[in-house]
Amino acid sequence: MPTVRTKFGTLAERYASRFLKSRGYTILGENYKKPWGEIDLIAEKEGVLVFVEVKANNREFEGFEPELRVNREKLKKLVRTARTYLVDKKCGPEQEWQLDIIAITIDRLRQVAKVKHFKNVA
Repeated sequence: MPTVRTKFGTLAERYASRFLKSRGYTILGENYKKPWGEIDLIAEKEGVLVFVEVKANNREFEGFEPELRVNREKLKKLVRTARTYLVDKKCGPEQEWQLDIIAITIDRLRQVAKVKHFKNVA
Protein backbone atom coordinates (compact mmCIF):
# COMPACT_ATOMS: atom_id res chain seq x y z
CA MET A 1 0.00 0.00 0.00
CA PRO A 2 1.48 3.37 -1.02
CA THR A 3 2.50 5.72 1.77
CA VAL A 4 1.33 9.33 2.01
CA ARG A 5 4.81 10.39 0.89
CA THR A 6 4.68 8.09 -2.15
CA LYS A 7 1.22 9.37 -3.10
CA PHE A 8 2.41 12.97 -2.77
CA GLY A 9 5.46 12.21 -4.94
CA THR A 10 3.25 10.62 -7.59
CA LEU A 11 0.97 13.67 -7.55
CA ALA A 12 3.97 15.99 -7.97
CA GLU A 13 5.29 13.93 -10.90
CA ARG A 14 1.86 14.16 -12.57
CA TYR A 15 1.91 17.95 -12.17
CA ALA A 16 5.43 18.06 -13.60
CA SER A 17 4.45 15.87 -16.55
CA ARG A 18 1.47 18.10 -17.39
CA PHE A 19 3.64 21.20 -17.00
CA LEU A 20 6.20 19.83 -19.47
CA LYS A 21 3.55 18.69 -21.97
CA SER A 22 1.98 22.16 -21.90
CA ARG A 23 5.36 23.56 -22.93
CA GLY A 24 5.87 21.28 -25.91
CA TYR A 25 7.80 18.41 -24.33
CA THR A 26 7.02 14.78 -25.11
CA ILE A 27 7.16 12.44 -22.10
CA LEU A 28 9.14 9.32 -23.02
CA GLY A 29 9.26 7.59 -19.67
CA GLU A 30 8.79 7.73 -15.93
CA ASN A 31 10.68 6.37 -12.95
CA TYR A 32 13.70 4.90 -14.73
CA LYS A 33 15.42 3.01 -11.90
CA LYS A 34 18.89 1.66 -11.35
CA PRO A 35 20.44 0.51 -8.05
CA TRP A 36 22.27 3.84 -7.67
CA GLY A 37 19.51 6.24 -8.71
CA GLU A 38 16.23 7.05 -10.38
CA ILE A 39 15.11 9.52 -13.02
CA ASP A 40 11.57 10.75 -12.31
CA LEU A 41 10.69 11.82 -15.86
CA ILE A 42 12.37 11.44 -19.23
CA ALA A 43 11.19 13.89 -21.84
CA GLU A 44 12.19 15.13 -25.27
CA LYS A 45 11.94 18.53 -26.88
CA GLU A 46 13.43 19.54 -30.21
CA GLY A 47 15.64 16.45 -30.32
CA VAL A 48 17.12 16.98 -26.84
CA LEU A 49 16.55 14.30 -24.18
CA VAL A 50 15.64 15.89 -20.86
CA PHE A 51 16.09 13.95 -17.64
CA VAL A 52 13.91 15.52 -14.96
CA GLU A 53 14.20 15.35 -11.18
CA VAL A 54 10.94 16.35 -9.50
CA LYS A 55 10.99 17.76 -5.96
CA ALA A 56 7.90 18.96 -4.11
CA ASN A 57 6.67 20.48 -0.88
CA ASN A 58 3.11 20.59 0.40
CA ARG A 59 3.53 24.19 1.55
CA GLU A 60 6.01 27.03 1.20
CA PHE A 61 8.93 27.11 3.62
CA GLU A 62 11.39 29.92 3.01
CA GLY A 63 14.87 28.44 2.95
CA PHE A 64 13.52 24.92 2.40
CA GLU A 65 12.43 25.20 -1.22
CA PRO A 66 12.14 21.80 -2.91
CA GLU A 67 14.95 22.46 -5.39
CA LEU A 68 17.42 22.84 -2.50
CA ARG A 69 17.11 19.10 -1.82
CA VAL A 70 19.06 18.34 -4.99
CA ASN A 71 22.60 18.45 -3.66
CA ARG A 72 25.92 17.62 -5.33
CA GLU A 73 25.68 13.92 -4.42
CA LYS A 74 22.14 13.67 -5.83
CA LEU A 75 23.30 15.37 -9.05
CA LYS A 76 26.11 12.82 -9.44
CA LYS A 77 23.61 9.96 -9.11
CA LEU A 78 21.24 11.58 -11.59
CA VAL A 79 24.00 12.10 -14.16
CA ARG A 80 25.15 8.48 -13.77
CA THR A 81 21.60 7.23 -14.19
CA ALA A 82 21.01 9.44 -17.23
CA ARG A 83 24.20 8.17 -18.86
CA THR A 84 23.10 4.60 -18.19
CA TYR A 85 19.76 5.34 -19.87
CA LEU A 86 21.61 6.64 -22.93
CA VAL A 87 23.59 3.40 -23.15
CA ASP A 88 20.53 1.22 -22.48
CA LYS A 89 18.62 2.94 -25.27
CA LYS A 90 21.65 2.79 -27.59
CA CYS A 91 21.77 6.56 -28.04
CA GLY A 92 24.84 7.67 -29.94
CA PRO A 93 27.41 10.14 -28.61
CA GLU A 94 25.79 12.84 -30.73
CA GLN A 95 22.53 12.65 -28.72
CA GLU A 96 22.05 15.94 -26.89
CA TRP A 97 20.75 15.67 -23.33
CA GLN A 98 20.35 17.72 -20.21
CA LEU A 99 19.31 17.39 -16.61
CA ASP A 100 16.47 19.59 -15.33
CA ILE A 101 14.84 20.07 -11.94
CA ILE A 102 11.17 20.82 -11.53
CA ALA A 103 10.34 22.16 -8.08
CA ILE A 104 6.68 22.17 -7.08
CA THR A 105 4.90 23.61 -4.09
CA ILE A 106 1.36 22.25 -3.87
CA ASP A 107 -1.37 24.08 -1.96
CA ARG A 108 -4.09 21.46 -1.66
CA LEU A 109 -6.56 23.78 0.06
CA ARG A 110 -6.52 26.28 -2.81
CA GLN A 111 -5.89 23.47 -5.33
CA VAL A 112 -2.97 25.24 -6.98
CA ALA A 113 0.63 24.35 -7.62
CA LYS A 114 3.60 26.70 -7.95
CA VAL A 115 6.07 25.24 -10.46
CA LYS A 116 9.68 26.28 -11.03
CA HIS A 117 11.68 24.75 -13.90
CA PHE A 118 15.48 24.80 -13.65
CA LYS A 119 17.04 23.80 -16.97
CA ASN A 120 20.36 22.13 -17.70
CA VAL A 121 21.57 22.03 -14.09
CA ALA A 122 24.48 19.61 -14.51
